[in-house]
Amino acid sequence: MSEFEKKLAQLAADLNTQGARISDQLLKAVESSFDGNSTGAKSVVAGDAIIDRVDVEIERACIELLRLGAKDEHSIRSVLTIVKVNNELERIADCAVIVAQSAINHTELISAAPPTFRVMANSVVGMARDTNKALAETDTDLAISVLSFDDTVNRFRKEIVLDVQHRTSKGELEPLVAFELLAVTRAMERIADHCTNICEQVIYLETGKIVRHLPEGWTTPEIPTF
Repeated sequence: MSEFEKKLAQLAADLNTQGARISDQLLKAVESSFDGNSTGAKSVVAGDAIIDRVDVEIERACIELLRLGAKDEHSIRSVLTIVKVNNELERIADCAVIVAQSAINHTELISAAPPTFRVMANSVVGMARDTNKALAETDTDLAISVLSFDDTVNRFRKEIVLDVQHRTSKGELEPLVAFELLAVTRAMERIADHCTNICEQVIYLETGKIVRHLPEGWTTPEIPTF
């Protein structure tokens, strides 16, 4: 095994560990929101410093790896995929912090949320879990499954937004609580988007095919023509 292959394998392992760490953070943030557990939420906020540090370490390691001068397409794709996925994972962690902070600011937030809120949150946690598995196992079928679920999450978001707007206009929901609910819902949607971005990279890494998003949804992966 060449030096490049050894370092690439270690870097991939580090990325998978980071993904699992962030998935755990997200789950803890969501559970803290459900339970009104400010202590658990504060541990998510504090744990973000470790994620930020590892994010930088992985990025620097990718630069060093590229300096070894790999020539074959799959090796180059592998490093580029790690760079992109690393960035997406860090953004998921940032969104998890938003969810955790909402649990700190409003311990009873879940009681004001529509039932769809809990369903959406659990769905996004599942997407993150499956995304990490697809990445670790380079499972393109699972990656496609995650991509196909993104539209469902978007529908959940629309339902929640309409519900919050309706109850706020009728005076049934305090504006500050409504704002917090919308902020958390938006963070959940963004997590789902980051998961789909990672899964697109998994497909690209294994097949060289690119998924192009259209207004009506994602397309079947194709080999780029450029």
